[in-house]
Amino acid sequence: MNKRALRAASILSIVLTLLSARLSVGAVSPDEETRRLLEKSLSIVEIDKEIGRIREQHEALADTAERTAERLAEREAAVERKREEAGRVLRSYYMGEKDMLLAALLHFDSLSDLLAMLDYVQLLFARDQHTLNDYMAQYRELKQNYEEQNRELELLKATEDELLKQRNRLAALQAELDSELDGRTDAERLRIWMDEMNRYWETAGLREVRQYFRALADAMQQLPDWVQSNDDYLTIQGLQYTLVIPEDGLNAFLREQNDLFMNFSFGFQDGRITAGGSREGMDVQIAGHYTVEDEPKNGLVFHVDELRFNGLYLPDTTRRALEKEFDLGFYPHKIVSFLKATSVSISDGELKVTLNVGL
Repeated sequence: MNKRALRAASILSIVLTLLSARLSVGAVSPDEETRRLLEKSLSIVEIDKEIGRIREQHEALADTAERTAERLAEREAAVERKREEAGRVLRSYYMGEKDMLLAALLHFDSLSDLLAMLDYVQLLFARDQHTLNDYMAQYRELKQNYEEQNRELELLKATEDELLKQRNRLAALQAELDSELDGRTDAERLRIWMDEMNRYWETAGLREVRQYFRALADAMQQLPDWVQSNDDYLTIQGLQYTLVIPEDGLNAFLREQNDLFMNFSFGFQDGRITAGGSREGMDVQIAGHYTVEDEPKNGLVFHVDELRFNGLYLPDTTRRALEKEFDLGFYPHKIVSFLKATSVSISDGELKVTLNVGL
């Protein structure tokens, strides 16, 4: 950690320690107000980053849509040419132009003439069939291109809407923060704290959080093998399997996977999974839940409901970005290929997963 990050960490630690020490229960205290201001400042930083991510996605989608439109124009021209060729073929049949060939087959002077005529007719009809088949194939491809373009335009519209939503959200949050700071005698000091805290988050905090998420994602890849070697957690009744993982078993597994979890522990309570730990003056707390999803593949998908860094809540945009970047899911088919998750529940101290045989 560089000197600037250490200095920021020291200042932020002092600020949060003072806030925690003076925190009162009941009515909103000045310290709680200050904590909320720090959270809003951090949220502004994170939402601004989300806007940057959405803008990049929007630009990439716009480029893709433009290339698709160009390809579509070329395909339309090619299909039009094939349509004209197919039209000539069909007209020749309807107008009786091919009847002359059929009549010629009935009037021949020698066997060699007949065989030559048969070869010619066969070649001609094969060419006509190829023209019609080629037209139909290009028409189907053109239709797929239209459908692809519609999907891209819908996604482009969705990103435009999300971009506008986050910009409005950022503007409202910034206005709210400015309004709350306006007139405060300690406004300048608070702005300094916010700047220091935001720099600390950018230089050290985010890296720490991502390190935990990366370690968890790596560990979850090994969980199916661990379940196989700890089959006492798995019970079978007919075609139904039940997997019950106790929190002490999960914590032991994680600590086997990475020493980072020596100061980090998981808990199952109140229908949620909680995880948290501290090191080097940084405290990370996570809360979330699993849902059973069938697309794109069957498994348990983890949703981050809360994320706190040194007592400050991070916004939903940060949580979603981490969910996209790191897969904390559990996929039963990696235990046995024919298993599918059908339900998941959390009771005090246990994670229970019901599995069925997928036929």
